[in-house]
Amino acid sequence: MFTKNHRRMSSTSSDDDPFDVAEKYYGEERKKKLNRVRTFSAFESTKFGAGPISPLRSTYEPPPSIKETSEPLSSSSSSSPPTLTPQSSQVQFNLGVGKTKNGSAIHSDSESEEGEEVDPVSSATKGERNEKDPFDTTDSKLENNNSTEHSSTSREIIPHPTGFHGSPEESAPRRKPSIIPIYHDNISRDSVIRNANTPTTYNREKFHLRRGSLDESTYVRPKKYYINDVQGTLKELLANEDTDNNCQITIEDTGPKVLRLGTANSLGINQSTIRGTYRLSNLLQELTIASRFGRHQIVLDEARLSENPVDRMKRLISTSFWNNLTRVITKENIVEMAKDTKIKESWIDEQGELHENQESHRIYVPYNRKDQYDFFQLIKSHRTDVQLDVQYLPKKIDADYIKSINKKPGLLSIATRPDPETPGNLISWPYVVPGGRFNELYGWDSYMETLGLLTDVKIDPSGNPCNIKHLELARGMAENFIYEIHHYGKILNANRSYYLGRSQPPFLTDMALRIFNKTIEVAPESMDDAIDFLKRATLAAIKEYETIWCAHPRLDDKTGLSCYHPEGKGVPPETEPTHFNAVLKPYLAKYGGIDQLDFIEKYNSGEIQEPELDEYFLHDRAVRESGHDTSYRLEGKCAYLATVDLNSLLYKYENDIAFILQSFFNDNLQDPFANDKTHSSKIWLERSHQRKLNVDKYLWNEQDCIYYDYNVELQQQTNYESATTFWPLYAKLASPEQAAKLIDQSLHKFEEHGGLVAGTLKSRGEVGLTRPSRQWDYPFGWAPQQILAWIGLVNYGYDGIARRLAYRWLFMMTKSFVDYNGVIVEKYNVTKGAVPHRVDAEYGNQGLDFKGVATEGFGWVNASYLFGLTFLNLYAQRALGSLTPPEIFLRNMHPEQRKQYK
Repeated sequence: MFTKNHRRMSSTSSDDDPFDVAEKYYGEERKKKLNRVRTFSAFESTKFGAGPISPLRSTYEPPPSIKETSEPLSSSSSSSPPTLTPQSSQVQFNLGVGKTKNGSAIHSDSESEEGEEVDPVSSATKGERNEKDPFDTTDSKLENNNSTEHSSTSREIIPHPTGFHGSPEESAPRRKPSIIPIYHDNISRDSVIRNANTPTTYNREKFHLRRGSLDESTYVRPKKYYINDVQGTLKELLANEDTDNNCQITIEDTGPKVLRLGTANSLGINQSTIRGTYRLSNLLQELTIASRFGRHQIVLDEARLSENPVDRMKRLISTSFWNNLTRVITKENIVEMAKDTKIKESWIDEQGELHENQESHRIYVPYNRKDQYDFFQLIKSHRTDVQLDVQYLPKKIDADYIKSINKKPGLLSIATRPDPETPGNLISWPYVVPGGRFNELYGWDSYMETLGLLTDVKIDPSGNPCNIKHLELARGMAENFIYEIHHYGKILNANRSYYLGRSQPPFLTDMALRIFNKTIEVAPESMDDAIDFLKRATLAAIKEYETIWCAHPRLDDKTGLSCYHPEGKGVPPETEPTHFNAVLKPYLAKYGGIDQLDFIEKYNSGEIQEPELDEYFLHDRAVRESGHDTSYRLEGKCAYLATVDLNSLLYKYENDIAFILQSFFNDNLQDPFANDKTHSSKIWLERSHQRKLNVDKYLWNEQDCIYYDYNVELQQQTNYESATTFWPLYAKLASPEQAAKLIDQSLHKFEEHGGLVAGTLKSRGEVGLTRPSRQWDYPFGWAPQQILAWIGLVNYGYDGIARRLAYRWLFMMTKSFVDYNGVIVEKYNVTKGAVPHRVDAEYGNQGLDFKGVATEGFGWVNASYLFGLTFLNLYAQRALGSLTPPEIFLRNMHPEQRKQYK
């Protein structure tokens, strides 16, 4: 088991926080402290404050023989517990090492003898294992010490004046002492060392004396390592442990899984052992980070290597990954951000030099944003080293125009505001990118990321808001969406030119409400600004609803339901070069074996006319607009599907807008973008009521107790079982009866070892060379499907099921993180207990390709971890930290506790 919280130092402490952010932990200030390192002696730690051990500082000086060493101690000394001899009253210590059952080293200095078993509840007061009850500290041997008769082998234990006591060397059996990791919130330190004459009865509910193989953060004596040569140690570590040469240390590597490091107390002269994949992979990560900060020497806290994996994931996501995924367009980085890595092009520069097959640097600006155009042109004039192309967009953006700029891709400008300190300068709103090859502002990714960001925004015990930057990030993404709706007509798939014709699943109303609520929670003085933001977001959502989702070509008049149906012509330019090989192969043969690139060129220009191919690419774009790219659920028909996911979200839009109008704007909101049209809740409630009737009629299947998509062209349900069937619960669209039937009859089809699978095996069908796997089908699971299902289940009172599903997903993530060098990826195979992060479908998996240390994770997966933890209590989080599989976790709990997961 592991502790829930780190014990951090106060700002006035002279000791460094072992869990500080990398910038501080390895930064310049830390360099200055290297020559005046203060480390901890065997029984002295300012981190834990004063306590029962304190008097030893003035009465006892350890003899020279007591020191950390790279060699095992002698058998006589190593097997003896700390003792106090009656003759001299001098305390004799010997700090050996313990091992957990899995072989990982307990916090100590030397290795234990092979096969030796260490008492899991031993303390300095005991020389023998208590087999009766780990919570009962009343030892019969101690009780006998008070009697007048002793056995021939027993000797009197003389209590030390400080309260410390031990047994003489002759006491049997000899055993190495162990230091017990203690939950900070459950037990005080004075339980470790007590007076033998004062037996104490423990309350089981209060005290939990347990040892975790991965966590040593709660030992009495924290340890630091002195690494004199960061690069040398890094090379040695990789040479010994990275047997597959991928610059990672995982359970698949076959190295010895052990390394010795010099201790800080001895300035590296004496050594201590680090064991196990998790600790060694953490060491690799820390050394890699230190190296990137230019550090040649470091003092490294052992707590950083033995950190509870749940705490480590939370810490890295909150303090590192979000920062590394944050983008802000500035005059310093605009050239780099405008670069398109997906499409190469050729051009002739102003000097007449030809540049072939290179990444371009281009930014597009709305026709009515002269301030932005002038700003970027000014930057261009100062960056003569790079060909930065600044272009206006036309007022009318249609499929023909979008196709015309396929070979001239560029970044689309987003929301900016004037810099009050520098006239002419513009300040951009920040946003979070998904990561990997996805380096832009994406649509529904941003909503999921917002959920994760807001979990960190709280009021601290002193009454001050913490992690306010994360609230600003969420606000920035919403502001950018408002900008996109007004200037590009929709929330875009992403802010690149080839995405101008398509949107993504709409979440703006819920996103705005969550940001508004969090703002007034942590900064109530910002109410006026928050109301203004909510007003602008609501008006933008209304415009998006009326002009995109409930307008031609996305609205189906007959059913009254909406479909994903974006604008666009030709082959999508941003896809992988080989993505459409199987689709285009028969057409290449039809045209005499023409080269594929030549065929695409002629097809896009209109020289080759193929209506069937036109329809295929219409549906392909619709799949990408749905966010579920790709899936056999949608392939070849998506533009004709009234999907349960889209119509659930639009139902939520209708109810959210009605709620906002009633609650914040007196049911009367004027729209300056629609000739001061007045909006009231009545029409929105009527729309939501009608949509529910339509969904019940066309999408709900009473016989199967599940929601299906509806094909408006064929006028029938598709019968494809998808995890989107739980989205009506998220939107509160289902009736209580429908929700009960859905959960009772259909949940089991999707619940797997690692959470919800995107679709069922039955619906996906067979896959092979001619029908390859699609990443949004079985056996893969995605963070958005988990998140929306958790929220939906709680909406209908099924908190226990939400908790169970969250535990499954988070366990799978944590296990991969521990076993595979801190990996967090875009999607997982939720049916696998082993290597769930390896996904072979389509372009593979984002988040796998790193050297030494993962620096980003993946946006909505990061969010799912932080958000998922809010569903778990302390008991579940501890089980998660000790890598307890879901089946064991659920099977072994008390029946009353098990009810909380049903």
